[in-house]
Amino acid sequence: MSDCCGTETIEIRAEPRVPGKIRTVALVGPPNSGKSTLFNRLTGLRQKVANYPGVTVEQHVGKLAGIGRSDLILIDLPGIYSLDSYSEDARVAVDVLHGQMPGTPAPDAVLLVLDSLHLRRQLMLAAPVLSLGLPTLVLLNMSDLMEARGGEVDTLALAQELGVPVAKISASRGTGLDAITHFLNRKAEPVAAVSTRIELPVMGNARSYRQWATGISTRTKYKAPLSSEWTQRLDRLLLHRIAGPLIFLAVVFAVFQVVFTIGQPLSDGFGAILNRAGDLIGLLIGHNWVESLLIDGVWRGVASVLVFLPQILLLFLFIGVLEDSGYLARAALIADRMMRSIGLNGKAFIPLLSAYACAVPAIMATRTIENKRDRFATILVTPFMTCSARLPIYMLMIAAFIPNKPVIGDLLGLRALVMVSLYLLGFLAALGTARLLKSSILKASSAPFILELPQYRMPTLRSLGLRLYDRGRVFTKQAGTVILCVMIGLWFLSHVPFHSTLPESVIGRVGQWIEPVIRPLGFNWKIGIGLLTSVVAREVIVGTLGTLYGADPATQSLGLQAALRHDLTLGGAMALVVFFAFAMQCTSTLAIVRRETNSWKWPALQFTYMGILAYLAALATNQIILHFIH
Repeated sequence: MSDCCGTETIEIRAEPRVPGKIRTVALVGPPNSGKSTLFNRLTGLRQKVANYPGVTVEQHVGKLAGIGRSDLILIDLPGIYSLDSYSEDARVAVDVLHGQMPGTPAPDAVLLVLDSLHLRRQLMLAAPVLSLGLPTLVLLNMSDLMEARGGEVDTLALAQELGVPVAKISASRGTGLDAITHFLNRKAEPVAAVSTRIELPVMGNARSYRQWATGISTRTKYKAPLSSEWTQRLDRLLLHRIAGPLIFLAVVFAVFQVVFTIGQPLSDGFGAILNRAGDLIGLLIGHNWVESLLIDGVWRGVASVLVFLPQILLLFLFIGVLEDSGYLARAALIADRMMRSIGLNGKAFIPLLSAYACAVPAIMATRTIENKRDRFATILVTPFMTCSARLPIYMLMIAAFIPNKPVIGDLLGLRALVMVSLYLLGFLAALGTARLLKSSILKASSAPFILELPQYRMPTLRSLGLRLYDRGRVFTKQAGTVILCVMIGLWFLSHVPFHSTLPESVIGRVGQWIEPVIRPLGFNWKIGIGLLTSVVAREVIVGTLGTLYGADPATQSLGLQAALRHDLTLGGAMALVVFFAFAMQCTSTLAIVRRETNSWKWPALQFTYMGILAYLAALATNQIILHFIH
C-alpha cells in the first residue's frame, strides 16, 4: 500500500527456520563499496569464477571459510546501484535474488554492503533489497575511515528504521566480521515468527528512493565524513583540466620506465634459469628425438614466453597500486572528456582500461553500458587496447632492436618511450575507430556518465598479492595449455618429413607459400608461421619463434633475440610490433564478441577491419624506416 508521500508500508516477517536451513548467502552492494574485498576475506582462495548461464556476467561463488562456516555458500552478485536498472548486471542480480537463475540456488539470506562514507546515496539500494523480504544484514563498510574523518551514524536507529540488523565493519582490516557469524548462526536457530512494519519507497521510483534515503539519514543522525585535506589538495591537482592529463601521462611513462629498468634484469635472470634447467634436462635425456621434442619443441617454446612473467607481474603490480589507491577512478573522470568528444559513453573508459589486462573480461564489462549502440561500439574497439598478451612480443622486439639509451637523463629511456608509444598507438586506434563507428553505423545519443570517486587509500599487500597471483596463474596456465599444444604441433610439422631440413618440412613449405604476401612488411617465412599460430593467442608467436629458431641449425646456437637480429631489419621488427598493435590475434576475444553481440557479423567485421589496418600500418612502418635508414 502506498501513500501520497511516495512511500509504502510493508511487513517483513521472519518465519520459523529449521536449524542449518541456511545454505546460500547473497552478497549485494554498489560498485566501489568494498564488496569484492569482503568476498575475498570471507572466502579466502576457496572460490570459483564462472559465468551465469545465458549471460556474460561473471559468477563468483565461494565457501564462507573465512568465518568458520565452510558449510555455507556465498554468491557475490555484480556491483549495482539499483535493482530497477536495465543493465545486464541488474537483471542477473534480480534473477538470483528471486531464485530464478538456472543453476544457481535461491539465497536464504542477504549481506548488503554499503559504503559508510557515502551512506546517504548508497541507502537507495537498501529499499529494493529489503522489499524482497529475505533475512538481511546491512554492513556499513569502511566505518573506521568514516569515524576517523568525523563521520557518524546511529546504527541502532538505522536498524530500527530498516527493520534488519546493522553492523559496522572494515573489509580491508577484517574488523567487525563477527557480526556476520552471529547473524548467520542466529538465523539458523528456531525463532518465533515476528513481524516488523517499515515504510519503504514506491518500488521503481528513483525520486521516492532519494527521499526515503535522505529521511533515514536525517533520522539516524548520519553525518557524512569530511574529505581529508590531502584528498582535497590531490583532487585539485589530479583533476585539473591541464595538469591532470599531463600527470597521468607522466605516471604512465614512469611505470614503463621502471618495468624496463627493474623488470628486464629480472626477466633475463629468469630466462637464464629456464635455459639452464632445459640444458640439464637435455643432458639427462640424451641426444635423441625425445630430447628434441621436449627441449627444442616444448621447453624452449614455452620458456620463451614465461621469461616475460617478471615484467608482466611488475606492470600489474603498478596497475594494482594505482587502482586500489583510487587514482584510476580519477583517470576515468579525466578521460570522460575525451570519450565524449568521439561520441562514446563515459562508462566505456572502464572496459577500455581493464582491457590492458585482457580484452575478454573487458568486453564482458561493457554490460554496464545500457545503450546498445554505445555498447557495441565499445566492444568493437576494446581489442585495440594493449593487453598483457601483446607484452611478450613487444618486449622481445624492443629488447632485441632498440638500444637502452637515455632520452631524458635517467628519468626516461628509449625502450620505455617506444613501449609507451605502442600503448598510445593502440589507444589512438581505438579512439579513431570509435569516432568512425559513432559517426556512421552506430550513431546514438550521448548518455550521462555517473562515477562516484572512491576515497584515496593505501593499497593492502593482501589485495595486491591476490591480484598478482591471479594474473600470474592465468599467464602460466595459458603457457601450459594453449602454447604447449601449439609447440608440440609445431615440432612435428617442422620435422615432417623426417630427416629433412626445416625449410623442406611441412611448416617450412607453408611459411614459404605465404612469404610473398608478408615480404613487403619485412617479415620472413618464420614470422609468417608465427602470425598464423598467434591467431589462437597473441603471445603464441614468441613460443613459435623460439621453437622454429631452436630447430634451425643456422640459428640454434644463438639466443632468440640474436636470431631475430640475424633475420630481421629494424624496419621489419618495428613493423611486427605495429602489426600486433592493431591485429585481432585472439580467438577467445572473437568468441566473446560473438556471444556478446549474438551474431558472427560483428566479429567478422572486427577481424577483417583490424587485419587490414594492421597490414597497412606495418607496411607503412617498414617502408618509412627503410627510407630513413637508406
